[in-house]
Amino acid sequence: MSNENLKLRTKKFALAVIKFFAELPKNETCRILGRQLLRSGTSVGANYRAACRAKSTADFISKMGTVEEEADESGYWLELLVEDGQVSTAKAAPLIKEAYELVAIVVSSINTARKSGGRE
Repeated sequence: MSNENLKLRTKKFALAVIKFFAELPKNETCRILGRQLLRSGTSVGANYRAACRAKSTADFISKMGTVEEEADESGYWLELLVEDGQVSTAKAAPLIKEAYELVAIVVSSINTARKSGGRE
């Protein structure tokens, strides 16, 4: 996946998280978990953009590690919202799937960068 494609994909993920957050039930649990999701979900793209501007391979790998953590954390908050019964599995499933697909893409990119010493 090219840098530009992944930039677009992470931005679409952030926008989907924003919309999902806006549609959450208005209660304390959703307010707290939703804000956590909003922070991590929008951080994925921002941190990926930072990784694209990394000054070295080590810097790239480090920044991509942050992207991986934020995407994984997003999946976690979504799972909690579903498992607590705040939202339906059907409503959260596309975002959960995308969060974990982003994790897989990022892990692959990190592994490639480690092996080749370059950015991928």
